[in-house]
Amino acid sequence: MKIAVVQFPGSNCDQDCLRALTDGIHVQAEYLWHKETSVSGFQAVVLPGGFSYGDYLRCGAIARFSPIMRAVVRAANEGMPVIGICNGFQILCEAGLLPGALIRNQSLRFVCQPVWLRVETEETPFTAKLKGQSVLRMPVAHGEGCFFTDPTTLGSLESKRQVVFRYADALGKVTPESNPNGSMHGIAGICNEARNVVGMMPHPDRAWDRKLGSEDGKLLFGSLVEALEPAIFR
Repeated sequence: MKIAVVQFPGSNCDQDCLRALTDGIHVQAEYLWHKETSVSGFQAVVLPGGFSYGDYLRCGAIARFSPIMRAVVRAANEGMPVIGICNGFQILCEAGLLPGALIRNQSLRFVCQPVWLRVETEETPFTAKLKGQSVLRMPVAHGEGCFFTDPTTLGSLESKRQVVFRYADALGKVTPESNPNGSMHGIAGICNEARNVVGMMPHPDRAWDRKLGSEDGKLLFGSLVEALEPAIFR
C-alpha cells in the first residue's frame, strides 16, 4: 500500500501529512510533485493544506490546473480515495470533485485554534472505522474556510448524507459558538456522491500525536488503511 501526498508550490502541510501517515499509522507514503501526470502505483491521494500558488485569484484556483490534478480527477472518478485538507478541500471544490466553495471566514480574520467535530457519516473510507467516535478534536488554520453553496446544492448534500463533519461542542452539539468560520449548517467537511472523495477544513495531519494535543487524526488515516486493505488483497 502506498499513499500519495501531492506537493504544490506553496504547500506547507505536506510534511505534516507525510509524517501522519508514515510515523502515525506506519504506512508507506511518498510526495508527488504537482507536475507529475500520473498517480499510478498509489492507492490513495492526499491533497495537503497550505497556500498553493500563493492563493492567487482564489484559494485552489490555480492548483486545479496543475498536471497532477488531471490524474487525480481521473483516479477519483474511477473510485480512488482522495482527501483534501484545508487548501486541499478548496482545490477539490475548484476542480469540481466536490460541490460548493470555501469563502472568507465570517469574522474576516484568520482562525487558528482547536475545534470539535461531529462525525455525520461513516460511509466514506476515511470515517468507516469511526463507530463510537462521534466527536473528534483537531485544529483549524484558515482564512477562507467558510463553506458556502446555493440552497439547492445544500439541500442535496443534506438529503444524500454527504456532510461528513460538522463543527460542534465537546458534547457533539452543533452551535453557532462552535462554528469558527460561519460555514453553512456548521459544515466542516463533505464528500462526493460516490463517497470516495472527502474534503475537510480541520487538520487531521496536525492531530496524530499526543504531543500535538490530539491523536484523533490517526482515526481518519487508519480508517483509510483498513478500507484499502481488503481491495489490495482481494
